[in-house]
Amino acid sequence: MFIACDVENETQNESEELINGNWQNTEAFISSGGPQYWIEIEDGEEIQFLSNGTFSSNRYTECTRGTFSIEDSTLTLKYVCPDFEPTAANEDGLITYSIAYESKTFLLTPTSGPICTEGCSYKYQKVNYLEANPLAAPIK
Repeated sequence: MFIACDVENETQNESEELINGNWQNTEAFISSGGPQYWIEIEDGEEIQFLSNGTFSSNRYTECTRGTFSIEDSTLTLKYVCPDFEPTAANEDGLITYSIAYESKTFLLTPTSGPICTEGCSYKYQKVNYLEANPLAAPIK
């Protein structure tokens, strides 16, 4: 008797479990025509990922909720408000990012909508970590 595992689904489920919770954008990796550098973000976007595949965010005032999935290191967000078209969406109405996990953070690099020509990434820290460590400076 043979038992097989679907490694792709396990990885997807593990990624979605890692991202569950409340997160806040604390830094951006940008360029103004030269080398890229990190800047701190005050009161950055807050986003909550739930285990049922839904999220809520304060990025857009017109729509604050949607669904998400993670596959092959790509985070896909779909806002679910009628007649709402986010500026960062692709032709299918989805916002996509390359996602990379670090300790207590993850990095998002846009792959849909207007993409930074010189590259950019956004660092999110888990809100529970920020609340437990109020003097913690954003990780560089």
